[in-house]
Amino acid sequence: MSPLLEVEDLRVSFATEDGVVGAVDGVSLSLEEGRTLGIVGESGSGKSVTGLTLMGLTRAGNATLGGVVRFDGQDVLEMPDTQLRDLRGNDVAMIFQDPLSSLHPYYTVGKQLVEAYRTHHDAGKPASRERAAEMLNVVGIPDPRGRLDSYPHEFSGGMRQRAMIAMALINDPRLLIADEPTTALDVTVQAQILEVIQNLQQQFRMAVIMITHDLGVVAELADEVAVMYAGRVVERASNDAIFDSPQHPYTWGLLRSIPRLSDSRDDELVPISGRPPSMIKPPSGCRFHPRCPYVRPAHKEKDPALEPTSQPGHAVACLLAESTRHRLWVQLREGAQPEEARAAVLEREVPS
Repeated sequence: MSPLLEVEDLRVSFATEDGVVGAVDGVSLSLEEGRTLGIVGESGSGKSVTGLTLMGLTRAGNATLGGVVRFDGQDVLEMPDTQLRDLRGNDVAMIFQDPLSSLHPYYTVGKQLVEAYRTHHDAGKPASRERAAEMLNVVGIPDPRGRLDSYPHEFSGGMRQRAMIAMALINDPRLLIADEPTTALDVTVQAQILEVIQNLQQQFRMAVIMITHDLGVVAELADEVAVMYAGRVVERASNDAIFDSPQHPYTWGLLRSIPRLSDSRDDELVPISGRPPSMIKPPSGCRFHPRCPYVRPAHKEKDPALEPTSQPGHAVACLLAESTRHRLWVQLREGAQPEEARAAVLEREVPS
């Protein structure tokens, strides 16, 4: 079966007064119908720009796009604006991370849902309003017909996010892109929103791209995971492989920063040292090397490519040998600190 979405060597840069920002640099992804891809990484890693580009929303005058984004065999980057508008909202939809700024404050929720439906369907207002009420009911908003006449500020944060999901799904899209859909929501509401997305995916058999910095969300929903750093995918694997046998030092850092129920209340979280690099002038060689506890001299010069590992479907962009990465992860999984893992593994090997 051909993937519903194929992304090959996607590059997105923006010209600014300070220089050219290479927001996305050589990203390749694929996604089949009915599957969920989690894209995870820190702020500034290129996750959201990737999602916006898949929707055709980065066609600004200062933007330069390259590569291929193929949806159902058609290249999105080459589509004329009229064809792209037909695709967007109809076949491909997006949930944005801030529903208060995404919903228009001057129009009722119902009016905005009706407009989203009538843009792609030759339907009258009564039928469109009925469809809008149906979608509010699907996403779990009480008294859906009555709430059609409410304004966004009259909804709670969780209800606004549900309304955004209803708007995204009102035209039965084949691909849903969710960009940090649970940001700023409390834990209970987060769980409810994720359950809504999961249930609707099963109901409509959509492909879903979940963009998040929260590995807990990825663990809950994703079939496959792409870990992004500094505009690139540095690791791509199944959900199980990412959590059981990750192979990139950046992924290890993300996993070690998650609090666990087994941790003592006095235990401190273990953040990744340093900061993400400037995308105007990224580091030479491996882009993670300024923050990597396992860096070697060659890593500052040679740029690693995303290459397959011995595990099917698992690819990593790291210059450390796979056997070395495995031994390091075993040390970390057993509770060693990065410095201890390095001493136990790397400092006993011949430097490369």
